[in-house]
Amino acid sequence: MTSIRFLLALMLGLAFSGRRVEAQPNRADLLGITFISSIDIPHEPQRYERALALGASWNRFPMYWDRIETRADRFDWDAYDELIVTDTHYGLQDVVVLWGIPDQWRDGRSIVGLRQPVFEDGTDDPAPGKPINPANPWARFVRLAVERYMPDGVLAQAQGWRRGEGIRVWEIWNEPDYAPFWSGGVADFARLLKVAYLAIKTIDPAAVVMVGGLLYPTQNNFLAQVLNIYMNDPSARASNWYMDAVGVHSYGDAWRSGWLTLFVRQTLIAFGFERPIWITEMGVPVWDDYPGPAWLTRDQRLRGGFASQEQQANFIIQSAAYAWSEGAEVIFWHQLYDDCGNQPPGTNFPPHNGALCVGSAACFGEAFGMFRNTASSVCFAQHPTPDSPRPVTQAFRLLADTLGMGGLSRRGVVSDTRTDGLVTIEFTRSAADERIVVMWNTRLTPQPIVLSAQSSSARLYTLDGQQTILPMNGVYRIELPPATMPRQRFLPDDQRAPIDIGGAPAVLIERIASAPAPFATNTPTG
Repeated sequence: MTSIRFLLALMLGLAFSGRRVEAQPNRADLLGITFISSIDIPHEPQRYERALALGASWNRFPMYWDRIETRADRFDWDAYDELIVTDTHYGLQDVVVLWGIPDQWRDGRSIVGLRQPVFEDGTDDPAPGKPINPANPWARFVRLAVERYMPDGVLAQAQGWRRGEGIRVWEIWNEPDYAPFWSGGVADFARLLKVAYLAIKTIDPAAVVMVGGLLYPTQNNFLAQVLNIYMNDPSARASNWYMDAVGVHSYGDAWRSGWLTLFVRQTLIAFGFERPIWITEMGVPVWDDYPGPAWLTRDQRLRGGFASQEQQANFIIQSAAYAWSEGAEVIFWHQLYDDCGNQPPGTNFPPHNGALCVGSAACFGEAFGMFRNTASSVCFAQHPTPDSPRPVTQAFRLLADTLGMGGLSRRGVVSDTRTDGLVTIEFTRSAADERIVVMWNTRLTPQPIVLSAQSSSARLYTLDGQQTILPMNGVYRIELPPATMPRQRFLPDDQRAPIDIGGAPAVLIERIASAPAPFATNTPTG
């Protein structure tokens, strides 16, 4: 029987149908934000409007199996119906993370029936529309989710959506190389990914199946271990190695975003193929704003994995530039609002000077958000200026306006070993005959940078605005602000110490004659 909540979702879709929010020309195809919405967040227009105004084209959220199949063979899709209807109304593309194990299907650290054949005929051999084996609960859940939310699927038909509207990107699990999120081991994850891939592709061959965002918290190469298992699977090559893309997560160190992209690409190449690489989470929490530990003004070491609001804004541009320089595709900032982060719903306290930390289970939170929480938020609702933007919003908008539209040369030219402590990353965009240079300073004093000019003028974008600049004697001379204290590495404060988040970056865009065409984008090959 159709539930009341689903009927409400249908009514919501009908109400939306005459006033759909169309894609805007300033939306950036290569930029997304996590948790613009989720089933635990009210679907408030202001969240969507703010994300769209920043230029985001993508939303990413988890679809929890254990929140849908709360009892064996009983599925409640209502909350996700409403969420996906609303996202579609606002013109967002969704990356949906399939994740979570219902208690009735938990087998120790793994999943009941995961090793059972995928299909009802007792094989793992795919064919279009082939029935799923009911003895494999994971395969059945994945198949049902795709049938419901794919273009022309159950929800799309009920809503009368246009051709192509629906979920096309499915991320399989979240940080499976991080034990708190997956403790079933490499072999069972390889099986989980294979089952999901085969179940999805038999119903939607055009879907993108992505390896869940890898965190790389240790020196172990989890992806290589999975691929080593597939090396001995005779069907792996014919089935695209059971992956169309690979997601990675990058936090805190701007350089690491490029390194992770390169590391994953080199791992894939070692096995004889390439895939698109997405950064499905990228971010750094702030310490100098509620709910962060703002009382830690003098002790850098206690601040650990936090940054200042200024550094957070610098980080997103530097991290994205490094990632795109190594050929990353879509990049997601984590996250739109602080929401509850890793704290349970209801966690709340006023701004304080550290006194509440004595005997308290939670006296600060991880302020990843581009916006501070509202006064009605479930968590961290006592900011003196609720629902206000942090500087990182300006940085995201700058990225959207300069790099996020795409068309960049696949590999940027990176100069980050200069003796003057400056970093430059240079791209070309052939469709517009543009040269784009992203630059910043890693020293603790201001530094000038001199760039050769290839045109009679250029546009210079900074976090303070944009302006046209003219070369003098064939060069552009730009003053780059200093970096602030190193955030994480705690190395000596001298001119040789690398700094993981540099000073305020600048982006120069110059029209040039016949910019080189970009390399071909990463397309699934096998």
